[in-house]
Amino acid sequence: MEVKGIVKLVGKTEEVSAKFKKRDIVVTTQEQYPQHISIQFVQAKVSLLDNIIEGEEVEVGINLLGREWQSPSGEYKYFNTIQGWRIDVVNASTTPEPTSAPAPDQAEDTPPF
Repeated sequence: MEVKGIVKLVGKTEEVSAKFKKRDIVVTTQEQYPQHISIQFVQAKVSLLDNIIEGEEVEVGINLLGREWQSPSGEYKYFNTIQGWRIDVVNASTTPEPTSAPAPDQAEDTPPF
């Protein structure tokens, strides 16, 4: 699955334990009713957010994760996580900036080579 939108927030990496780290990003969708989607990157994937800037348009590959938890009293609760595994900047300027063309009167005097 994918989420596409504008980066609203890039969180800091959190060291949850010696073996687990996570980092969150919030992406705002561009729809009639925009949604602010919190996406979590974990372990080695946290570094994917190092060059992401707030305000950029991105497309994020995600997995939806769900888990069940039973309280000591026997009550069940369910939790969901949106976990990112890929992020691409949309419309990044990868083309070189155009050079300015010579003025029309100069172009006529310039040899064709």
